[in-house]
Amino acid sequence: MPYYIGIMSGTSLDGVDIAIVDFADSAGCQLIAAKTFAFPNTLHIALSALMKHPECHLQTLGQLDTALGQFIAQVIQQFLSDQHIAPEMISAIGSHGQTIFHSPNSNMPFSLQIGNASVIAETTKITTIADFRQRDIAAGGQGAPLVPAFHAELFADPKQARTIINIGGIANITLLAQDLPILGFDTGPGNGLLDAWVSQQRQQSYDEGGRWAATGRCHQDLLAQMLADPYFTHSLPKSTGREYFNLLWVEQQLKRLSHPISPVDVQATLLELTACTISQDIRRYCDHVAAVYICGGGIHNHTLMQRLQQLLNDKLVASTEQLGLHPDWVEATAFAWLAYRTLNQQTGSMPSVTGASRPVILGAIYPT
Repeated sequence: MPYYIGIMSGTSLDGVDIAIVDFADSAGCQLIAAKTFAFPNTLHIALSALMKHPECHLQTLGQLDTALGQFIAQVIQQFLSDQHIAPEMISAIGSHGQTIFHSPNSNMPFSLQIGNASVIAETTKITTIADFRQRDIAAGGQGAPLVPAFHAELFADPKQARTIINIGGIANITLLAQDLPILGFDTGPGNGLLDAWVSQQRQQSYDEGGRWAATGRCHQDLLAQMLADPYFTHSLPKSTGREYFNLLWVEQQLKRLSHPISPVDVQATLLELTACTISQDIRRYCDHVAAVYICGGGIHNHTLMQRLQQLLNDKLVASTEQLGLHPDWVEATAFAWLAYRTLNQQTGSMPSVTGASRPVILGAIYPT
């Protein structure tokens, strides 16, 4: 009964999600076990520093690539031991790695993820698949988002048109409607700006439940200024990341205001920005869809969820748990599925989402 492991470290930098998944025909897609492993403090600080200041010494980049690979390998070994699953029962690991810089629209397009796959494969003795984005970019695509193909595999239903919203550091959308091509793109900030601002202002890694934001007031001038950013009206396909939506972006927005506003009102405005950009894109591209299912860490921000329900009050807004997969584990499961596809010589990209010239097999295989 061979299993697959999916590893995801997103733009929120809250740790590594690991999912053990069974893709046997009888099971379809069965989640065996899943867990989040927080980054050690030194690794978190180093990753945060590199993402805030991407101009770095190559030695710094190389050492961090290895350090992250070692950490991923260690948590895989620990989790397999905890679950009493032998490494021989794992067909492959699909490791997304940590995105350091995403630049699909530059003259020389690329997307850089670290988390040394050679170290993972050598340490765990399990075939490892990584570097999922580059082949799609080489085929003319954005290389992101990659999860809509998995959303289509797992969540599509001919009886119900659905929109899937993944709210991580960046939020992305997937339209699943039988009479339309599958659509997917990054709407813009998810939790990323909220986490960055509360970290700077209150030394907290995130605003639990959105409680701090709930005590503030949305500043309408700041919100209108943020919504005027060209990304939000950019034509599809499109994708983005922390190299664009980050604290520097927030600080530039604040400098353009004629007067200062309180930190808590900035947090409330950033939450409204996430809710507005998601809901606006649903209205623009998926308004005929009656059901919106949400996954990712953003689902735990109750203030954000309440605001989305208000903005989408004519639609069902629910968790992907209602579709059979807990919202915390959708992305990690997706990369287990992509590893399964790659190992079986099946394409994993979706040109209607990324804009690539053709579907391609994703990732590089590091065999044992």
